[in-house]
Amino acid sequence: MAAHQEALALELTTRNIPYRPEVELPVRYKGQQLNTSYRADFICFDSVVVELKALAKPSGVEEAQVINYLKATGLTIGLLVNFGAPSLEYRRLIRSPSVKSAKSADSHS
Repeated sequence: MAAHQEALALELTTRNIPYRPEVELPVRYKGQQLNTSYRADFICFDSVVVELKALAKPSGVEEAQVINYLKATGLTIGLLVNFGAPSLEYRRLIRSPSVKSAKSADSHS
């Protein structure tokens, strides 16, 4: 996975896309910050959480992870990118600021 992160960082730099790698995200529980934190692979444009995976078959766990990152950051847009399938897969996730959960923007329901 480190190779995917490094390659994507090079692509983002080449395309002049502002990003922060390996962003530590504080975790709060009942108003108190925990010692544990999340770590997002990238935050681009200070507004999009980008999480990379290399899984043959992703499950809902990965989407839940991005949703948690959106909640922790207060951001509304997440991108889950999977390099492990035969061809690149991605999911856009949107969190409404007024709603406590997020949904996939790619779903057709």
